[in-house]
Amino acid sequence: MMRQPLLLAATCLALMAQCIALPSLAAEKTQPAKATPAPTPRDEVILAKDSPQLANLKIDTVTLVPAPAAPALNGKIVFNENYTARISSPVVGRALKISAENGDSVKAGQVLMTMDSPDLGSAVADARKAQAELELKKQAFERSRMLLEGGVIPHKELEASKADLDEAAAETARANARLNNLGASRNSSDNYTLRAPLTGVIVDRQVNPGNEVRPDAASPLFIITDPTHLWANIDLPERDLGKVGVGQAISVEVDAYPGESFTGKVLSIGGMIDPATRRIPIRCSVESKGKLKPEMYARITLLAQDQRMVIRIPNSALITEGLYSYVFVEIAPGHIKKRRVTLDVQGRDFATVKQGLNQGERLVTSGAILLNSELAAGK
Repeated sequence: MMRQPLLLAATCLALMAQCIALPSLAAEKTQPAKATPAPTPRDEVILAKDSPQLANLKIDTVTLVPAPAAPALNGKIVFNENYTARISSPVVGRALKISAENGDSVKAGQVLMTMDSPDLGSAVADARKAQAELELKKQAFERSRMLLEGGVIPHKELEASKADLDEAAAETARANARLNNLGASRNSSDNYTLRAPLTGVIVDRQVNPGNEVRPDAASPLFIITDPTHLWANIDLPERDLGKVGVGQAISVEVDAYPGESFTGKVLSIGGMIDPATRRIPIRCSVESKGKLKPEMYARITLLAQDQRMVIRIPNSALITEGLYSYVFVEIAPGHIKKRRVTLDVQGRDFATVKQGLNQGERLVTSGAILLNSELAAGK
């Protein structure tokens, strides 16, 4: 009989516990669920404005450039020989005074060097002697003509006098031509003045005061060139010969000015291929903008003759995974997405993109490897 009251008490206690629990469960159901952030896609990286990773990235706008006909080739900037003078002395002598230094800008006719030259003295003496002889022969011819008219001498003596006069005139012309070639006159001293034949910049000087100077010296005394007119030489591989033509546009880049290109065009194509290297020399003109210097090494790109435009990106922006290439594009500030691209031509430093990028998009050009590692760590 005692079991029934105990069972009844236990049942009452269970009902009371359920009644207490029901309001708390109802309260939990009425509370709003906390919002959970949407997961970041596996090909995207989101960085805060103050993120140190963002500070290590370089992001540039995608632009169009003329399409290359072939990968960039190694070349060299050289003198334009049509605007270059290698100056030597036409006479033997000794340098007295140097009036120009390396790097100086000179004008045509400006004095470069003064030298003591016995050869010039001899040339001046010969010219003076020839002129005096000419005057003497003229007087003799006039006397002979007058004597012939008076019947004093025969006609053959006048003819001999005329021959002597013509010989003296020829010798005078020869002596004067020699002086003109030296840039001197019959009134010049023994000091010879070497002058600049054209306007330009002195790029080399091989003479000092007191040096003996000879016309047959191995090296020129001065080299003057116009730096606004330069050539670029290319040794073109035989396989690319069909991609180049006279007048074709080129793009020139040098290490001294990274990111800057210089324009030019093909001037001439060599007549034969070097049998040892299987390459052919190509000569191009280049607009130096006053920056390029002779003997600079350069990367020269032959541009497509159809003048089409393409997207060019640095190789530092590329991530290669298997057979495919990827880049990172900034969708919004701090929001960067990995994207697959198809390449057209890839050289040592740059590649052109056929598909996957559009003009005006923002591309990560430095730091793509860091972003790719960030994505790999989040997988």
